[in-house]
Amino acid sequence: AQAGSQLIRLTLQGQQDPLRNQTALVDKSRSTVTYYITSQSNHTAVVLYDSRNGYVCYKPVEQHTCYLRRMDAWDRQALQTSLNTSEQRTDQLLHQNNQTKYYREFLGILAGEQVDPKSLGEAVQALCEQTSIFWVRRGQGPGKQRLIYLCIDICFPSNICVSICFYYLPE
Repeated sequence: AQAGSQLIRLTLQGQQDPLRNQTALVDKSRSTVTYYITSQSNHTAVVLYDSRNGYVCYKPVEQHTCYLRRMDAWDRQALQTSLNTSEQRTDQLLHQNNQTKYYREFLGILAGEQVDPKSLGEAVQALCEQTSIFWVRRGQGPGKQRLIYLCIDICFPSNICVSICFYYLPE
């Protein structure tokens, strides 16, 4: 951590799903929240919300690839919630409201849309060092011919969980 940065680590382990493990690293000085998520099948992914540069970056640890998209209003709201509630313990936040909302989001990988890392912010560059970076965009869901090959579940302190699934866009 850099001098003067404020790093806070939140760990979430759901009562109903004890095999899910998620840790959020909040860096208020850089306006970033980094989620480290381990699924039931022991696959790990990192999801970085970088509000200073306006990106959301996904990196499955088992792959040498990052997936990048621009933040939208919902992402900024979720990030702000994490930044504002980072002083509280996450398990207390989850117990305040037992009604968790679940959403599924599909991101299509744009074929041939590799990104130049030099044009990105410091946080994304550090996460995706020496890996290929591809743009993704939201889709309506995979068609019958499209293969879903990666899904990541993220739960925010506001009791909203999002399942993000990636697939290739035939372009």
